[in-house]
Amino acid sequence: MEEIRSDYIVRATAAGAQIRAFACTTRGLVERARQLHNTSPVITAALGRLLSAGAMMGSMLKGERDLLTLQVKGDGPVQGITVTADSKCNVKGYANVPDVLLPPNAVGKLDVAGAVGQGMLCVIKDMGLKEPYVGQTLLQTGEIAEDLTYYFATSEQTPSSVGLGVLMEKNNTVRQAGGFIVQLMPYAEDSVIEQLEQNLSRFTSVTAMLDGGKTPEQMLESLLDGLACEILDSVPTLFSCNCSRAKIEKVLMGLGKKDIQEMIEEGQDIEVNCHFCNTQFRFGVEELKKLIN
Repeated sequence: MEEIRSDYIVRATAAGAQIRAFACTTRGLVERARQLHNTSPVITAALGRLLSAGAMMGSMLKGERDLLTLQVKGDGPVQGITVTADSKCNVKGYANVPDVLLPPNAVGKLDVAGAVGQGMLCVIKDMGLKEPYVGQTLLQTGEIAEDLTYYFATSEQTPSSVGLGVLMEKNNTVRQAGGFIVQLMPYAEDSVIEQLEQNLSRFTSVTAMLDGGKTPEQMLESLLDGLACEILDSVPTLFSCNCSRAKIEKVLMGLGKKDIQEMIEEGQDIEVNCHFCNTQFRFGVEELKKLIN
């Protein structure tokens, strides 16, 4: 499997910290997800957008062990998409139905909104407190970027602009993928907001920028033109699953002796599949007996 390791996220501020901004290029991790899940083009686009958003939102987490989960649940044929990210920008995800095929939408693009349908966006942040933070909003378009823009405004009271994109090759591999999140701080001045709105109206698209050879840094310079953009740092991001045989054993042990005993009596090996990376774990009867003991 080809693995492309040049994915990264850039973090920046502008207008004397009245704006914070993130941009990323994620072709490698989106292509990795496509290979692992054998997704159709429209699902590669949908999952890829959510993975890119998850990676950037992961980079916003403060705590070493903080975790973020994004769930899109809709009445469209994909049924749902789940992405999780940590504060080190490791990200993983899957679509409930990975092989959805749909005709292009009215403007000839991959019909992500048609695949997702109407439903909910759920954002879960596990920050080591007793209860995780859960924010839920209705999907506005099903295109994912607009839905996250609405989520930030309503659930986090942070006016934001989110852009996400995935461009496919003719052979259905990923040509470009990435995104940006630009957020206004509560004390942002009217002149700053006006300038940002002008810049956003001139911005073509994430995939057009990346395909034209622009970097995430140059994407932010365009979005924050005239606003004294200051690049803070850049961090690598990749598709990474932390599943393991030991973790699956714990899950099986959590089923209880009665259920494991039934599996042993059936006399068949059992296979457990990781949703996130499609790795298969096989357990024989003897191993199941050891788990009971």
